[in-house]
Amino acid sequence: MFGKWKKEIEEDYVKSEITKIDNDDVTIAMNSKEEVDEKINNSGVLQKYAELAKVMYGMLKDYRKGIYTKVPWFTIATIAFSFLYVLNPLDIIPDFIPGLGYIDDMAIITFGLRFIQTDIHSYLDWKLEHGDTSGAL
Repeated sequence: MFGKWKKEIEEDYVKSEITKIDNDDVTIAMNSKEEVDEKINNSGVLQKYAELAKVMYGMLKDYRKGIYTKVPWFTIATIAFSFLYVLNPLDIIPDFIPGLGYIDDMAIITFGLRFIQTDIHSYLDWKLEHGDTSGAL
């Protein structure tokens, strides 16, 4: 049972899906901040990602405003994909399955963070250098 899902939730799957993200997807992810926050905060399993989600949204926002440009498209696409996946209630393991429904969401976010952790750190350093400790920090 878990073997099937584990195979489907691999790094290669995440990477291949990230390459399909476009500007419209980023816009949808940006406009869905409240829904993503609510789902992360209410899931129990995903709560440990709440602060990271704020940082990721801060990066998306600053990127879209054009004030933070030292970020590769892959990182922006990874963030958007992660949030869109969390929003999808009928993903690899449907969210309505008690105790299991958020495992795939957690795996997707974990893989995504692994891909972009250096860029997240660079963004936080940039925020500190510019004296901005609001929002994402």
